[in-house]
This record gives sequence, C-alpha cells and structure tokens, in this order.
Amino acid sequence: MKALRLLPLLALLLVVTSCNTVRVASDYDQSVNFNDYKTYAFYKPGIDKAEISDLDKKRILRAIETEMAAKGFTKSDTPAVLVSIFAKANKQIDVYQNNFGFGWGGFGPWGFGGFGPWGFGGFGYGGNSISQRTQGVLYIDLLDVNKKQLVWQGKGTAPLVSGNVEKREERIQEIVREIMTVYPPAVASN
Repeated sequence: MKALRLLPLLALLLVVTSCNTVRVASDYDQSVNFNDYKTYAFYKPGIDKAEISDLDKKRILRAIETEMAAKGFTKSDTPAVLVSIFAKANKQIDVYQNNFGFGWGGFGPWGFGGFGPWGFGGFGYGGNSISQRTQGVLYIDLLDVNKKQLVWQGKGTAPLVSGNVEKREERIQEIVREIMTVYPPAVASN
C-alpha cells in the first residue's frame, strides 16, 4: 500500500529529472588516434560565428577549458587540435491532451449531464494544454591542426535556463560536461 502512495511521487520525479537531462551524441573520424592529442587552442573564427551572446560564449569557453584540463589537455600556442563551437536554440512546443471526467451511468437523453433514464450524469473536461520551451543545442568540434579537418564532434541538447545568472552558468557547465563525457570516443579494437 505504501508503494502505491509513492508511485505518483516517483512519476513526478521522473518528469522533473527528464526535463533537466542533456541528450548527447557524438561523431568522429575512426582513423584518428585520439591519444595523440594533448594540446588545444580555441578556433576564434568559428567561435566568432556562433550566434549566441558574448556572455554565454565566455561561459561555454570556460566550461570547455575546465573539461579539457580534466582530460589532460593543455592550452597551447602550437596546438594539436582547435576547439570550435556552434550553438542554436529551437522552440519546442508540447501539446498535452487533458482528459478529466466524473460521473455514473449515462448522460441523459439530450446528451448532457442530468438525471435521466440512463442514470446520473456528471461533468467532464477535455481539451489540450500547450507549453512552449526553448531547447538549446551546443556543438563542440575538435579540428586536427595538421590535417585541417574535423576529427570529433560532440552535440548536447537540453532545455535552456533563463533569468538567474548562477543557474544559467551551472546549466552551461552541465551541458559541456555531459558532451565531454563521450570524448575520447570508445574505439573498438580489432
């Protein structure tokens, strides 16, 4: 019986945590030995093209620096890879169907609630609720300096946080951290 009482709470927790998750994907050049990369620099022309505020660019770059250092990279004037970013925001519209009703028996001979030959009629509510949220997508690209080509790309998709600066900073750090969990790629050995 206690488990049944906890079920709505667990369902709510699942919905709340699923709204805050970051969906991550990556792609990479399978011929590259990612262990060869130890130094990096930011690719300024690519970062300048990112259509986000300068403040968010700074937040993203700081988060990338933290994650690259955690992976053993050092920033260098002669890097092995260049790091670039691309970001975009998508409006996501969710439509929920509302089904709510109450009653016993039928709805009476005239199609609405009341007492009639089919029993007691009740009330009901139907319709749709629409919610809109902004979904952010951040791409982090690693470009091989010698080959002059893209060798790894990580993508993170998550709802954005607006308003509170501290929460925005935390959210950007979380998105970058989650993207960088899939670097280096797990390359299967032959």
